Amino acid sequence: MRVVQLLLTLTGLLFFSCRPKEKADLLIYNAKVYTVDSAFSVVSAIAVRDGKVLATGTDAGIRAKYDAPEGVDVGGKAVYPGFIDAHTHFVRYGQSLFTAPLYGSESFEEVVRRVKEFAASHPGQAWIQGRGWDQNKFPGKSFPENSLLNEAFPSTPVILGRVDGHALIANAKALELAGVKPGRTIEGGVVETKNGRLTGVLIDNAERLVQRVTPGPTAAEWAEMLNAGQNNCFADGLTTVTECGLDRGNIEMLDSLQKAGRVRMRVYVMLSDNPANLSYYIPRGPYKTDLLYVKGVKAYADGALGSRGACLLSPYDDKPGWRGFLLSSQAHFDSLAAMLARTDFQLCTHAIGDSANRVILQICNKYLKGANDKRWRIEHAQVIDSADFDLFGKASVIPSVQPTHGTSDMYWAGERLGARRLRGAYANKQLLRQNGWLPLGTDFPVEDISPFRTFLAAVFRVDAKGYPSGGFQMENALSREEAIRGMTIWAAKADCLEKEVGSLEVGKSADFIILDRDLMSVGQGEVLQTKVEGTWVRGKKVFGR
Repeated sequence: MRVVQLLLTLTGLLFFSCRPKEKADLLIYNAKVYTVDSAFSVVSAIAVRDGKVLATGTDAGIRAKYDAPEGVDVGGKAVYPGFIDAHTHFVRYGQSLFTAPLYGSESFEEVVRRVKEFAASHPGQAWIQGRGWDQNKFPGKSFPENSLLNEAFPSTPVILGRVDGHALIANAKALELAGVKPGRTIEGGVVETKNGRLTGVLIDNAERLVQRVTPGPTAAEWAEMLNAGQNNCFADGLTTVTECGLDRGNIEMLDSLQKAGRVRMRVYVMLSDNPANLSYYIPRGPYKTDLLYVKGVKAYADGALGSRGACLLSPYDDKPGWRGFLLSSQAHFDSLAAMLARTDFQLCTHAIGDSANRVILQICNKYLKGANDKRWRIEHAQVIDSADFDLFGKASVIPSVQPTHGTSDMYWAGERLGARRLRGAYANKQLLRQNGWLPLGTDFPVEDISPFRTFLAAVFRVDAKGYPSGGFQMENALSREEAIRGMTIWAAKADCLEKEVGSLEVGKSADFIILDRDLMSVGQGEVLQTKVEGTWVRGKKVFGR
């Protein structure tokens, strides 16, 4: 009997080995593949065909069943789904790579010096632009004035954006060309003056006064900028980004570059909240291609905490009597929500302060009427009053957060908010509990593009310097698995793309990365040393060392 069984087994093995293997395009093996499926399963091999995951399993199983012209022996290293950034300004980031870099400047004198160096190396520019200054890093932490800019550039217009994009400083020539004069007022913005003179600082909606006369890039320049931006994304393991606010012209430009093969980055787009965009897209419904999904509408409830434009329930601790402001009326947000509730578009609202968050949460609850799958989002959800957290869960509103905002702001946020309010700020774990999932992003170029900084801030609650020892408000730290999910499948779900990307499961796009160390086990001090060794989008390698 045993002889018969042995013969049957050998016959079966011989039959199986003689069967022709199925064709695949790519095999990844000898790996530690985090599929990020519902069980957070780990496998050792992937087969890819036609840009999608064909199968996952063991090395022996995959290699026995599939044959491919290309195979990658990963050498036991970690493989993750391509990272997804749930909140970026991808187009602006590409543009920022070709302007004066001001990030990390420790004084306004340093800002002006950097702008002069940029101008010297880029002669002949009609306008000089830059981005990244933060007065909270300057001595005294006060907004700068433009006198040094006026001396350095008396006849060339200059505009320099604050790190968060919610304020800028313009020199006198730029203000002159824009027709900005002392005493100018604007809803949802501030034109700063001192002793009756323009300081050059324009906050929130006041920025538009100068931006509307600033020339934009040409089509060729856009292509160069977006190509540079996506290459940096691929190098950091990003394969999908969420673009938070574009107009129709920029969307069509991005679409054409993707269709021409010049931009390979997958982009989920939120429309900027303005009548021209809404009147065109809303009747037509969401727009989708293989690489582009236009499904959100981006509204701005308030400004930023750093520029004191965030709308608070009670005055700022470091500016008595000042509560910030809403950028539009409550009636505007209400009517926008009423309209979008009848469509398939997501309402995605920037809200920083506890007052702004309350206003938007109450409006969302008014129209969503309980649990739902509309996936309306609040971007940042930065400062929440303790009485309002449950308003997220009651209406299935998604808090879309950026962990590095907390570790950047922690140096001065307490001065703005005071100890009591600070406990409800950057509260990632509390927000995660509301719906059981939480998308993570960076807000680049406001913060660094690196998803590894996101992971560090989410799990260890420290900045790139390792500060503070023991972490910032560790009760709101996420687990490693939660952070990885937030950077992959939960970010995909927030973009309504979870059936296509975000995990390495059969039928999904073969977007994956190989890392030189494993985020699920690496120590705090090694997180930022992690390197992406290769990035694949739809089964094609787009980056490799």
